[in-house]
Amino acid sequence: MLADGRAPRGVIFDLDGTLTDNMALHMRAFDLFVERHGIEPLTLERRARLDGKRNRDIFPILFGRALAPPEIQAHVHEKESLYRELSRGQLRPLAGLERLLALLAERRIPVALATSAPAENVPHTLEQIGLPGAFAHVVRGDEVPHGKPAPDVFLVAAERIGVAAADCLAFEDAPMGVAAALSAGMTCVAISTSFSHADFAAHDAVPHHEVADFDAYLNGPGRALTLLTRA
Repeated sequence: MLADGRAPRGVIFDLDGTLTDNMALHMRAFDLFVERHGIEPLTLERRARLDGKRNRDIFPILFGRALAPPEIQAHVHEKESLYRELSRGQLRPLAGLERLLALLAERRIPVALATSAPAENVPHTLEQIGLPGAFAHVVRGDEVPHGKPAPDVFLVAAERIGVAAADCLAFEDAPMGVAAALSAGMTCVAISTSFSHADFAAHDAVPHHEVADFDAYLNGPGRALTLLTRA
């Protein structure tokens, strides 16, 4: 249900931390990367300012200086190769996700991915969780002018499925991503796989997709989930 009580006409999902609880593997890859390069370790506070951003926005912050595109690409390849190696055989869909996707398909509610993940990671992660063909529409942060917390990736995802952003429900696991979805004008459900409830300010969050009667939720009446609504 959207903030005004209507059933959603489209649903937009983030990938990492939202479809699968994999951010610990990303952090392990980052830990190995910063150790190799002698960079300051990532604290939870720093993560809150970085998670959800595009790699090309993250690495200059990590190194504390401007990086030329070839440098960024080399760093991205190194870190994301570590992630793919660490995550192979280790990923599962988040609880309730497959049932939710089945209900959306049954109701012919279109879905899309809006992710900051690089191109190679999207098919890898979807294949690892057993959902390689679940999303006909994928929009990546490197395909739009501005990454999260700007709304671009969510706005393009809504456009791809032919649904107004205000009629879409978004699922996100990072405060940066939640801010992007809200800025796009969507209603957003925060998934607390990567951050605690407290990290979502005054809003509540849910631990996974198996927390409510989604049949009733998608029909509109009642309030099956606590939603983050447009500020």
